[in-house]
Amino acid sequence: MIACARMYAVSPPSSAAWRRLFEWVAARAQVAMEVIDHPYPAALEALWEREDMGCVFMCGFPYARRDRRPQLIGAPVPSPARYGGRPIYFTDFVVRAESPYQSLENTFGGRFAYTTEGSHSGYNAARHHLLAHRTTNRQALYAEVVGPLITPRRAVEAVLGGNADVAPVDSYSLDLMRRHTPDLVAGLRVVASTMAAPIPPIVASPGVPAEICARLTEALLSVHRSPELSALRETLLLSRFEPVRPADYEVLVERSRVAEEAGYPRIA
Repeated sequence: MIACARMYAVSPPSSAAWRRLFEWVAARAQVAMEVIDHPYPAALEALWEREDMGCVFMCGFPYARRDRRPQLIGAPVPSPARYGGRPIYFTDFVVRAESPYQSLENTFGGRFAYTTEGSHSGYNAARHHLLAHRTTNRQALYAEVVGPLITPRRAVEAVLGGNADVAPVDSYSLDLMRRHTPDLVAGLRVVASTMAAPIPPIVASPGVPAEICARLTEALLSVHRSPELSALRETLLLSRFEPVRPADYEVLVERSRVAEEAGYPRIA
């Protein structure tokens, strides 16, 4: 089987740390597992279709929309205080620090960058948040939509490079970028954040035996109790992993439904 932290491998140091953590989980669970990178431009959708996933980060939005869902192994609890010790995250709307935009409303009429329409943090959460700003006389909030840019880093680079005025970014990814690539994100400013959402889980393929999934979950949930992993947890801004349920992710589909029924199928 494979393990992959592509969603949160935002830099070489974080990628190396996730690799070591997954290798520890595999050894603890006594499960043969190869840690792969699956770097951009390889499609995440292709990764999530594989039948040999053992510990793979998956966006909760496509997970919740699947008829044949992968099995939930656990979800990370980021260590920064804003997460409140829960397996949640936010979408942060970022602009260039030197831009005149002091609020999200100031960016309306400009250029909006996004990762993919299948992403919660990079599209679905932003669309749901923007609903409150649409009016009968202002159905389209942006003059131009830039994307799909696929990764949070490329969305950030679009803003910093002047190709977009604002972009929604997974808050945990942004925190990891601040930790490991501070020069990259130093020129950004957050002008708004969405409500909390269940953070992307770690999953195994649907056909993986339940006994193996149970061993992987047990190993993952013991990460915070292992002193030898303290440096890795600090590197990854990780408090611990917690168990999650399929029902936890239904809210993401509900937020999509609300936007679509309001006549806002696409951000514009």
